[in-house]
Amino acid sequence: MSTWEATGIGSHPGEDHLEAMRVVFGEVPGLPYLPELPARGVGADMVGRTAALLVELPVEVQPSGWRLSDRPGRDHHRAVEHLRRDLDGLEEVGNDYVGPLKLQVCGPWTLAGSIELRYGNKMLSDPGAVRDLTASLAQGVADHCAEVRRRLPGVTEIVLQLDEPGLPGVLAGTVPTASGFGRLAAVEEWRVEEVMRLFADPVVHCCAPGVPFDLLRRAGVRGVSVDASLLRRRSDDALGELFEAGMTLFLGVVPGRDTRLADVGVVAKPAVELWRRLGFSPDRLASQVVLTPSCGLAGASPAYARGALAVCRKAAEVLREDPMSG
Repeated sequence: MSTWEATGIGSHPGEDHLEAMRVVFGEVPGLPYLPELPARGVGADMVGRTAALLVELPVEVQPSGWRLSDRPGRDHHRAVEHLRRDLDGLEEVGNDYVGPLKLQVCGPWTLAGSIELRYGNKMLSDPGAVRDLTASLAQGVADHCAEVRRRLPGVTEIVLQLDEPGLPGVLAGTVPTASGFGRLAAVEEWRVEEVMRLFADPVVHCCAPGVPFDLLRRAGVRGVSVDASLLRRRSDDALGELFEAGMTLFLGVVPGRDTRLADVGVVAKPAVELWRRLGFSPDRLASQVVLTPSCGLAGASPAYARGALAVCRKAAEVLREDPMSG
């Protein structure tokens, strides 16, 4: 059971990494995270940033996107440099922080559907390449977590978030080939489960329809992060089993782009209504539901990004004090 209350998904607007970190540590102190700033360009995007962590699998940018390369080049070094600068900033802003910290990386299946092999097809098309990629990513993520712990000794636990917007398509066989004219074969559920177990207690974020709750529960992940507006009642049974297993739901309740922010009662309402439908004890709500924006905040204004995190935290406090209000 968590006491995290509220957090963000990962991405922030602008290019000022120090300011983004100050916002994060100030607005969601229960579970701050290392923000991502894709506006900085090549290597700051979700795929490039995660590719910088890969062990012995250098990448480069081609007109079609990221592709494996023979040796680290300019694009790879740029991605590594962005991440190194962010870690320096994290050490500066969070130097006296004590508590949990969330780190986000692109999940293995979305990554395999995004990076191309040297001859042009996607890594997802080749089971051997997927095995190499997932082993490399698992090692790189472990090294990354160790580096963060070294820099911030006050971190009590690292919450690893795997961003998997492409996972439903991987399972359904709808991921396009590199040419765009075909579709890659669906991946068996047992293979997906097997790969997820390579990562230590991750939270899997999927902002696409059709989140495979049952599969993720069987894979033993610690939590699932979803957009509340995409949930359907047919998912209630799967969500009930998720909660029964003691897992945490990160529920996206605030839009990721500028709009008028609702008051805390309206923001908390999706969590309250879901809990009522499932019939669980009210005192468990705040310990198993973490409120977040619906997706990343890269497309928002800096003022909205700050406000979105603040209202998530305030709504989470309402749930804790009066769990079935609203």
